[in-house]
Amino acid sequence: MITQPQTTTIPDPDEERRRIQTERLLAYRDDGPIATMLKGALGRGLPPVPFTIVALLAVVALAVGGVLDEGPILLAPVLILVLLVLPSAPSDHLGRLDWLTPPLLRGAEFLTIILLGLAEGTPKWLLFVLLYVVGYHTYDTVYRTRQGIWPPAWLFRAGLGWEGRLLILGVGAAAGLLTAVAAVLTAYLFVLFAVESVVSWVRLDKASAQAQAQADQDLEQSPEEAAEQLTGDADPA
Repeated sequence: MITQPQTTTIPDPDEERRRIQTERLLAYRDDGPIATMLKGALGRGLPPVPFTIVALLAVVALAVGGVLDEGPILLAPVLILVLLVLPSAPSDHLGRLDWLTPPLLRGAEFLTIILLGLAEGTPKWLLFVLLYVVGYHTYDTVYRTRQGIWPPAWLFRAGLGWEGRLLILGVGAAAGLLTAVAAVLTAYLFVLFAVESVVSWVRLDKASAQAQAQADQDLEQSPEEAAEQLTGDADPA
């Protein structure tokens, strides 16, 4: 029986670099379940940078115009961001300036949260804690991916994504309940992100320690011991 030699496909370095770049930028965007659910229906997606900039400028214009007072109008900046930025989620983010999308999007999210909080008189310390929790999640994601470790996909869904968080806060602000909604959301996100992060890093440290211990044991083992262990393992077989 003649068998064909098996060939190993070597991934193209340029394609691999593009794939990793796309995965990193998508992770930094922190899209949630709404964006994930709609990706299939949005085709290739809109260019992320221009639409994010337009959305950010529109939110700034609403703030400068002094129209963000109270009531349903407080949903306006949230809807602007969702309607303009969400369609860019399926983009491959390989454009020359697409690396700007995550910081622009995070800045737009933080600015909207601050504007809603100021309009509703939400305690500033609560706004600070909420921004800190989301900022920590972003930092943790960036640090992990730079170490070649990717957060689990369920974490982004459970974290609601930028669009889910803003929609919840926008509805709460429009109903005049932003302080209570922000408090519950902050507590939920704090527990979620803190516990998942600590558990993941502890597991990684244990795995690294075990690998290092095994490597040290292999280095300390003499060639005679290694040959004897190999012979002993082969005898039962």
